[in-house]
Amino acid sequence: MKIVVIGGTGRIGSQVVAQLRERGHDTVPAAPSTGVDTLTGAGVAEAVAGADVVVDVSNSPSFAPDDVLAFFTTSTRTLLAAEQAAGVRHHVVLSIVGADRAPDSGYLRAKVAQEALVSASPVPFTILRATQFFEFLAAIADGATQDGVVHATTGAIQPIAAQDVVAAVVDVTLAEPVGGVVEVAGPERFRMDELLRAELAAAGDPREVVSDPEARYFGTLLDGTTIVPLGDDARLGSTTLAAWRTAQAVAR
Repeated sequence: MKIVVIGGTGRIGSQVVAQLRERGHDTVPAAPSTGVDTLTGAGVAEAVAGADVVVDVSNSPSFAPDDVLAFFTTSTRTLLAAEQAAGVRHHVVLSIVGADRAPDSGYLRAKVAQEALVSASPVPFTILRATQFFEFLAAIADGATQDGVVHATTGAIQPIAAQDVVAAVVDVTLAEPVGGVVEVAGPERFRMDELLRAELAAAGDPREVVSDPEARYFGTLLDGTTIVPLGDDARLGSTTLAAWRTAQAVAR
């Protein structure tokens, strides 16, 4: 089976490419660095020609609200048009759990717009929504820091290891299109402020974490349900926070 991975040179995409190749599939990493630009359309038709599945794990180079909306909508329209012309049988896109419940976040609004384009296309699809990655906890703390103090929301988070997201992407890629949403999350749920406090302590970071229910998470307020799965149908990754920390320490 020929599979094209858009964003196939990035954190998630490169691992998806490697695992699909290990399973014997003809897998093509597609990115501007490989001559495929979904914003301009350059190389897109050639990349998807003869493809059975296209997997989109690409990300916007800018997180400014207008930029990220333009990236996801332009890129997705370009891809879907090329896939329809090429007869692609399955479009897989990686999105975010709770994106439709956080309208104050420009990034999440853009992901909702992307999902809407995919859902409206005649190309069969699967939308895989994942929770936040363990790998971005430090960036979350940095983004919440004001004058050396981390102002952290008390809302819930259920983070997942990137390797578990990769496994979920590979699984839905090799399955039949569901024509809807599949969710994947980490095995443990935390309060954001408590998690960041523990993470900074584990890293030897002296910053104080102040618990603030009104603190914003990338522009949006969080409660106990905003960015975590609501039902019991979500797939759960196998990597706990403790196991992830151990793996990170070994890697260092």
